[in-house]
Amino acid sequence: MTTAPVTVPTAPQADADWWRQASVYQIYPRSFADANGDGIGDLRGIISRVPYLEKLGVDAVWLSPFYPSALADGGYDVDDFRDVDPKIGTLEEFDEMVAALHGAGIKLVVDLVPNHTSDRHEWFREALASPKGSNARERYIFRDGEGEDGELPPADWTSIFNGPAWTRVEDGQWYLHSFATEQPDLNWKHPEVHEDFKRTLRFWSDRGVDGFRIDVAHGLAKDLGEVLPSKAELKAMPKDGTHPLWDRDEVHEIYAEWREVFEEYTPARTAVAEAWVETAERRAKYASPKGLGQAFNFDLMEADFDATHFRDIVTDNLGQSAKTGSSTTWVFSNHDGVRHATRYGLPPRAGRDVKQGAEWVLAGGPDDGIDRELGLRRARAATMFELALPGSAYLYQGEELGLHEVAEIPDEQRQDPSFWRSTPQTRGWDGLGRDGCRVPLPWTREGESFGFGSNGAHLPQPAWFADFSVEAEDGVEGSTLEMYRAALALRRQLQSAESLEWDERLSTDDVLAFERPGGWLSITNFGDDAVALPDGEALLSSASLEADEEGGLLLPGATTVWMRRTA
Repeated sequence: MTTAPVTVPTAPQADADWWRQASVYQIYPRSFADANGDGIGDLRGIISRVPYLEKLGVDAVWLSPFYPSALADGGYDVDDFRDVDPKIGTLEEFDEMVAALHGAGIKLVVDLVPNHTSDRHEWFREALASPKGSNARERYIFRDGEGEDGELPPADWTSIFNGPAWTRVEDGQWYLHSFATEQPDLNWKHPEVHEDFKRTLRFWSDRGVDGFRIDVAHGLAKDLGEVLPSKAELKAMPKDGTHPLWDRDEVHEIYAEWREVFEEYTPARTAVAEAWVETAERRAKYASPKGLGQAFNFDLMEADFDATHFRDIVTDNLGQSAKTGSSTTWVFSNHDGVRHATRYGLPPRAGRDVKQGAEWVLAGGPDDGIDRELGLRRARAATMFELALPGSAYLYQGEELGLHEVAEIPDEQRQDPSFWRSTPQTRGWDGLGRDGCRVPLPWTREGESFGFGSNGAHLPQPAWFADFSVEAEDGVEGSTLEMYRAALALRRQLQSAESLEWDERLSTDDVLAFERPGGWLSITNFGDDAVALPDGEALLSSASLEADEEGGLLLPGATTVWMRRTA
């Protein structure tokens, strides 16, 4: 059941371009803060932590799914796109959260999941109760099976979470699910799907939401044809706008409709696409000002801690954003990936098959094969590099504490369908699915759930969380939390035009230096040996600087410094 908001909360600034250089903090609501002691994070918990977010200094919060859900895929299996999961809160509490965030000067971006619903959604229940060829079934992608009695799936396709991509229903038809069985794909050729999602965009915009993160933005438009290709044929097809399932050109017609809805509001609502596409040119289409306006750039998430890799990625993405008139995004960690403090403590990935788990697996525990100290040192340097760049910086809850991936979760307590529906050889390079980055946050040194809630946490927290808790780092000079606070505060003062200039005199194979408008300089040493710094005022560094014999400053390995030149 849904209710109308009593008032429409006012956004902190009527600035249509706020998103272009925003720092955005992702909250995975079930793991952020638990106010009612049921082991699951909730909206009331988020409200209680708004002062923490304000002190951290972020411009916006991205809220991962909070909708009613059976949690077959961490909330991305949505029962109702216009309500709040009762385990997480109510619509009235959502309105209170929006008002609290806006009162602290923080915008709100919410996750939208338009590729599929859950199998408990009223539309899908209606589809199952309706005959073949009915309007209710046409909202989804149903097909007759192959074989004498239709006992075989329409095609041998595999879902993203492994296992068959087709599931049979009682009357013998099969439905497509690109992800879990509980996530039937919508048919975006059906006009009712278009109209319902525009209604959803207005519903949350009317409640004060400032923008939307679009899940699987490249997957909505599909054209299966009469004869379905085999899995092998599907894999061989180019993803150039003509693929039957992914990144089809006509998906942008959907987003042009959405842009008209965004422009109904002042300031216009924003959106950012999660679009896993083949090239930067394909991704740029999602960032069109006539469409979503911005698209996630995951390139740094997939790169080694390497100066050449970083420079190539930055140059390419700034060039693409200049062509589209958008601003690029930067991200190192999120709810779907291994935390970057852990990635950077593992051997380099370059030139290796990332699905070969033996050299990457974390199953033995947090210290097996990982240099935790080096990983965190590199992660801090990478974050300061990111925050110095033009564009939006997306931060994932807990990275400001320097959290590593949690590996030591017993199999029986894991929740990620990508773990349960696959084998160690097909789960990705971490070998364990995505639960390790979704463990509830530690707020205090002690307590059953380190301050997350009063009655435990839905995923087990390791003992080492105590030393990475907010309480352990708050006000402590040199802590990762204080570094993030200082960097975000400085970023707000220094950030201006969306451009940078590489400093070729300082940049080497191991060092990247660039200058931003206003005369501030970011220098990152990706190597092991300290290098001399130019004359100037050091504003902030990710690790302590060193002094040479003549009193000059040295930049140690795996360190970033922000400076103002004096010469």
